[in-house]
Formats: sequence, structure tokens, C-alpha cells
Amino acid sequence: MKNVLFCTAVFAVFFVHAQPSIDKKQIEEKVNELMQELTLEEKASLCSGRDDWSSQPIERLNIPYIWMSDGPHGLRRAPATNKSGYGDQLPATCFPTASALAATWNTDLIYKVGQALGEECQAQDVNVLLGPGVNIKRSVLGGRNFEFFSEDPILSGEIGAAFINGVQSQGVGTSLKHYVANNVETWRMYMNSDLDKRTLHEIYLRPFEIAVKKAQPWTAMACYNRVQGQYGTQNPYILTDVLKKDWGFEGIVISDWFAVVDRVEGIKSGMHIEMPGMGTHNDSLIVEAVKNGSLDEEVLDNVVKEILFVVLRAQALEKEGVELDSIKHHAFARKVMGEAITLLKNDNNLLPLSKDKYKKIAIIGEFAANPRYQGNGSSEVKPTMLDAAIDIIKAEYGNGVKITYAQGYKLSDDNDFTLIEEAKKLAAESDIALVFAGLPLHYESEGIDRTHINMPASHDKLIAEVAAVQKNTVAVLTNGSAVAMPWVNDVPAILETWLGGQAGAGGVADVLFGKVNPSGKLAETFPAKLEDTPSFLNFPGEQGEVLYGERIFVGYRYYDAKKIEPLFPFGHGLSYTNFEFTDIQVSDASITDKDELTVTVKVKNTGSIAGKEVVQLYVSDTECLLQRPKKELKEFAKVDLASGEEKEVTFKLNARDFSYYDGRRGMWIAESGDFTIAAGASSRDIKKTAKVNLTSTQKVPVVFDEYTFFTAYWAHPESRKFLIEMIPNYLRGWTAEGKSLEEAKVMGFFADHPIIKFPYITRGEMTHAQVKELVEKCKELTFTP
Repeated sequence: MKNVLFCTAVFAVFFVHAQPSIDKKQIEEKVNELMQELTLEEKASLCSGRDDWSSQPIERLNIPYIWMSDGPHGLRRAPATNKSGYGDQLPATCFPTASALAATWNTDLIYKVGQALGEECQAQDVNVLLGPGVNIKRSVLGGRNFEFFSEDPILSGEIGAAFINGVQSQGVGTSLKHYVANNVETWRMYMNSDLDKRTLHEIYLRPFEIAVKKAQPWTAMACYNRVQGQYGTQNPYILTDVLKKDWGFEGIVISDWFAVVDRVEGIKSGMHIEMPGMGTHNDSLIVEAVKNGSLDEEVLDNVVKEILFVVLRAQALEKEGVELDSIKHHAFARKVMGEAITLLKNDNNLLPLSKDKYKKIAIIGEFAANPRYQGNGSSEVKPTMLDAAIDIIKAEYGNGVKITYAQGYKLSDDNDFTLIEEAKKLAAESDIALVFAGLPLHYESEGIDRTHINMPASHDKLIAEVAAVQKNTVAVLTNGSAVAMPWVNDVPAILETWLGGQAGAGGVADVLFGKVNPSGKLAETFPAKLEDTPSFLNFPGEQGEVLYGERIFVGYRYYDAKKIEPLFPFGHGLSYTNFEFTDIQVSDASITDKDELTVTVKVKNTGSIAGKEVVQLYVSDTECLLQRPKKELKEFAKVDLASGEEKEVTFKLNARDFSYYDGRRGMWIAESGDFTIAAGASSRDIKKTAKVNLTSTQKVPVVFDEYTFFTAYWAHPESRKFLIEMIPNYLRGWTAEGKSLEEAKVMGFFADHPIIKFPYITRGEMTHAQVKELVEKCKELTFTP
């Protein structure tokens, strides 16, 4: 019987319907009743938090508060809503951070992570988990990259949607953050993300759009930064026009903590709740604005109604008697880590470790005994327990093997090399050396950006010198984002283990010794050097401005366009088995933009052990009116295959998958032409391709104005008629004898002028009034791309 696996998009749609049901009509009726009872002052108060972590209750009307808690890879639940929760937070399971979760490329698994987090929220009386973060990893230097999924909008959005649906399946809300273009920590409270509309929609809004449409998070979190000159907490274009009107967002918007600048403008723009609660100052501004007429009370009422709906929904879905199963979740966190680990290099099949071959194993590096398992900042979780690699390896894989340990470096001093000689001696006396190295906690943090991508000098020197005396050296890396590897050619094996959470050490051990076959794939490009990165000249920005000069060419899109060879490409990740892509088929070689295209890809495990491969589906436009990337990820699916097994993966593509965003027209356009559908094991390892011709039926407005060139007016048959009526004498001068005016060939120099100049160019034959008339006549004109 043929095995068929459907793509991620299919089950993501299913999950959104798997969320617990509520009596929506009953809640809406209750909201309307409460609105009749609320005073103006009480309405305003509901638009602010009560304290650090809760919304404002109205006790006289039995309106409860909702408890919010930081995430996103575990709960940082404060002991009380008016406590900060830094250091005194309740213990919770610390799962791998977002960069690791994305490396799984497994939306089924991420859904289950969300479920576990939702269970823990219920156990700790949390109504809304503040995550996930789907911001794009624009630069490898982003200090908070460990908290975000990917450089690619599709992967970020799909992983984010699965996470949200998992959490919300437990009757707990999420907060999709940080909306939007929040890609730098430097000056984050003021920095303006200066990007064009096309880039905004294609890259930075896209993951939020996917998450909203496929998961409907209860809340979205407005960002600190400015976007196109306006603060994210008071930007009507992104909060109302895009989020609510275009995408149909049904939830509420809360501010990032202390992000609000102008509270009244925030209400007008669609920002519901200011966090945290800081007294009544901003509430009084709302009240005053209503009283003086600068804020329509109906606008405030709509905001309050939506707040009340979420509050009452949360109350209705609260569960009693839920207990945190810390042992079960710890074991699950280990499983997640095992699937996130990414095997970057494995020359001569050095891994997995064989006890028959390697009797003496040297474990080197302080990270093996003192693990770094999460990032720094508001997402810090107090783990219920914490594993160390040296302990797990000795306890579970140490029988019959001599395991020794050397510290190798000091996490307290990046430039202390005094421990390297001892490590070298131990490595030389062993059969294999496992060097645990990476980025210490202070290298990656909320609030600061990195200035380089180097590991500490002591870590790099340790790896290089151990490799010089031990040919069987494995670099086991701990980091939340890409790092430079000056020793990459000196070691035969490199294992990227990200920030693996409290059970990460067990996942690392399982992969090293072959209990788990690695299947992680890079969700971000690892550059050979910092200077190769897309935003190198425009990060972090200056004088409060961040120019997104690379535009849509983020991550692999840039490396492809510039033909730059990365250290390791987007989507890369090895396995202990081998896979073959045996076939690709499309349902039709010719389609229209109204058709759905079915793509099937066959993949086979040709190795001797079971494993998982990620089928990545990219689309390329061979010719376009606008500049486009060489290829763009559109779908992906993780396939579990026994040895010798073959499966067929089915993907569905629609017009959006072939479209670009036209910023001038404010719409997605699918142009007619040829497209290449490519299936690969990474962005640089394309296995199979198919061709498709698309015929567009779209009617796209021409968007002519007085600054549009004569060339464009002349190219459209309808506007050409208008010109012939208006400037026949001028056109006659450019018409060959015996030809009609429609065949006039105006010289390029004159044709490439805006039409507003033609009263001068035609020596007055066209008047300025006629220019306005021409623009008006062309407003209804369209073309088919």
C-alpha cells in the first residue's frame, strides 16, 4: 500500500479547529450586558493592566482579570501578579528555545510542545502565554535570535501556528509577538524599521499572517520599535488595516511591556491593553480624550468589547485540579531536543559513537558539566530539573567505556587558555574527543545585539588544539544563533545542539550514541564570515534608523542572489542514514491563478537504519516584472522512513505561492509565466524539479498618476487612445509616413519623462488640466500581468 504524507499546511488547518469550543453567542451577550453597566472610567481602566502580569478586573461587575506569563519555551510565572518573577518564578519545564524548535521542521512535534506548555499554564493558573515570537532573523547578530524561529517567513509562520494551536488546545491563550519588524535590540525602544511595503509584506508580516489565519491567537503583542516611522503600539496600518481588516484577526492587541508612547493614539489604532499596569495616568488621558471629543467613545467601546470577550473566554476555559507532570514533560523535552539537534558535518561516518570502536571517550568543555540551556532575558525559565551531558553519558552510555573529563576553558573568563594543555593530553590518550563549546550566556541576550559571530577565543583555540592531537574530534556546539567556525576543516564532525532546555543533555547523548538518528535542519543560514551577511552594512542601524537595505533578500535569498557560499546553508542537516528523492510530479503543467496545484514528491530511505528527512519545496519565477529571489520556500514536510521505505509527500500550492507583493498597488500579484518547482534536502541541495506555466486572470490596476512615464501610458491600449485624442500633432511628428498615430514611435528620451512634463514637451498642445483629466480617466484601467 502506498504511503502518503500530506504537507504541513493541511494539518495546520485541522489544528485550528481542534481548539476547545466555547459558547461564543453566550459570551457576546454577556459582553453586551456588561457594556451597559460600565462607566467611562471603568472602560478606560480595562485598557490598562492592573499590575505586572494581570489585566484590570472590575470587581463590582464580577469581571475577572487574566494572568499573563512570559514564555515562549517555558513558563516564567511570577509568584504573584504584582511580582516581577525574575529569580523567584515558579519552576516549570524549560523546553528547547525557538531556534532549536524551528530546527525540528516538525509542526506535529511543535503542536505537542504547545500542548505541554498549555497544560503547565493551566496547572499554574496562567491564562495567556506570551509567545511565540515569529520575528524574522534578519541578522545573525540579533541578540534575541534564540527566541525566534527562522530567517524564512513560511517556516516561521508554520512553526508559530502549530505552537499556538497546541497551547490554545488546552484552553490557554497565546500572544503572537513582537508585531512587527522587531529585528534589533539596539535602541529598541526608539529604533525605526525603515523598510518598503513589499519587504514588509513578503518577509516580515508573512509569518504573522500565517499564524493569525491558521491559529487565531487570542492576543498579539505590539512591538517596541517604530515601523515606517510610527510606533508599533499606535500604527493604524499594521494594527487595524492589516491585522484586523486584511487578515481577520479576532483577538486583542497588548503592548510589549512599557512600549506605549501615546495611549489615546494607541486606542484609535487598535491597541487594546497597555502592559504593565502603571497607575491611572494613561487611563485618565483616555477619559479626557472621550470627553473633549478627540476620541470617539464608540471606538473605545469596540476595544473594550474585544477585551471583555477574551477575558470571559479565558475564564470559561479555566480548568481546576490540573497538576504539572514534571517527569513526563522532562522526558518529552528530551525527545524534542533529540529531533532539534542538527548534524552539520560527519566525515567518514565518525558518528554515532560505537562502544566497540571507542573504548576511551574524552569529554571536554565546561558546557558538558555546566550546561547553557536557554537564553538571557524575559524568557528565562526556572527548570524543574536540569541534566548535564557528562552525567547522562556516564549513567546511560558509560558501561564498558572509560569516560574522562577535562574542563577545557572557564565560562567566567573568555580568554583563559590555561586549561587547554590538560584537555589536549586527555584527548591524545583517548579514542575520541567530544568538545562541548559555544556561546556563554552573556553573548546572547534580550536588550543587546552581538557585535561579532565569534565564539570565545578560549573555545575556538580549544577545539583547534584538541583536533590537532586527536583526529576523532567532535565539536558539540551550544548557541542560540549562527557562529563562526575557523576550525571547521580541522574536525571531522560537528553537532549543532542549540539551546536545548533542561533535558537537552539527554538529547545530545542520545544522538551522539545513535539512540536517536539526527534529523534537525538549519532554520537559518550559517555564514562563512560576518561580512557575507545580508544586513552587514545596515545593522544595527544608526541615529534611530535601521535601513532594511537588503529588502526581500534575507537569509538564503541573499546568498543565492549574490552567489555566496555559506558555511552551512539554510535547510542543511545530515542523518546517520541516506535518503533519495526518487520522483516529483505536478498535477498539471499549465494552470491559472485560480487553480490549485498538487505537487507530489517521492523520498526513499536507502540506508540501513530508520530516519527522518525534511522535504523542502521551493518555487522559482523564471521571469518577472519585479526583482524576485532565485527561489523561495513555500512548503515543507518531515517524513519518517524505515530502512528501505519509500513515501509520497503531497503538497498543495495556490496563487499566493506564485505571487509577489506589489507595494505600490497594495496587492499580491501572480504573474503569467513559467515557474520551477524544486524539491530539496536544503536550499543548496535541490534533488528534483518540475516546470509549471501559470496564466494569470487577475485584473491589476495600472495606478497611473502625473509622474508616470509617457512610456507606460503609451503601452496600455486604452490610455494610448486618450493620448492620441489629446496630442495628435505631437504624435504626428513621431509617426512614419503612411502610418497611423497608433504606430507613433516617440524617441526614448522624450518617452521616458513623466506625463506632468508634457505641457512643456508638446509646446502647450497638452495642458495641465488635460494631464489631470488623463490621470482621472485612467483610474479604472487594469492589465493582466
